[in-house]
Amino acid sequence: MTPDQWSAAFTGRIARRLRDSRRAAGLTMAEVAQGCADRGLPEFTEHSMKNLESGRKTSITVAEAVVLADVLGVPPVTLLFPLGSSATVEVLPGREVSTWDALAWFTGESPLAEPAPEGSTRAVLDLFRQHGDLVAAALSSHALARERRRAASTTLDRARRATLLQRAEGYEEHAFEDCQELRTFRGQMRDRELAPPSLPNELAFVDQPATSPPSEDSE
Repeated sequence: MTPDQWSAAFTGRIARRLRDSRRAAGLTMAEVAQGCADRGLPEFTEHSMKNLESGRKTSITVAEAVVLADVLGVPPVTLLFPLGSSATVEVLPGREVSTWDALAWFTGESPLAEPAPEGSTRAVLDLFRQHGDLVAAALSSHALARERRRAASTTLDRARRATLLQRAEGYEEHAFEDCQELRTFRGQMRDRELAPPSLPNELAFVDQPATSPPSEDSE
């Protein structure tokens, strides 16, 4: 496949994904065009959608792909790579790889033999991905600790209550350690002049001066 053929085929793949997503969403071409206009892209009309789906329109801009994905309620990257419907894809002219590997490469998740160079774009992606993992861990342990404390507080049997409270303290200590690790990591990101993502409301205390996570008794 020549580069020109690859470009047309790439756009054609996006067009098929758009058509399938439009039909799955139960939208007409006119409704998609109106959705684009509502989002500030009035130049993508019903006629544009018809030409794209029919193959007469052989290119699509990044702005169009992003807005269309929002209108159709799908992640933009899934328009580019047919994950789940095709085992492989020609990610670049003459370069056929698995569809998952293509998607991972596009989002910066491809595994590398060596760590990303300090300060590189890939290193920044890895930092934010690690931050997401730490947030997920802190949310999970914090919720579990709250659940254990609540279970203990609603138990009428004194002996069992004492046992459950002791167990709850262990879960709370684990949650505290997870939150401390997250706080430290966010500080390290700021030291590198990176702005950490906003935290979920349940973890807002992490950015406050060092304190223990709020317990059920303090609510």
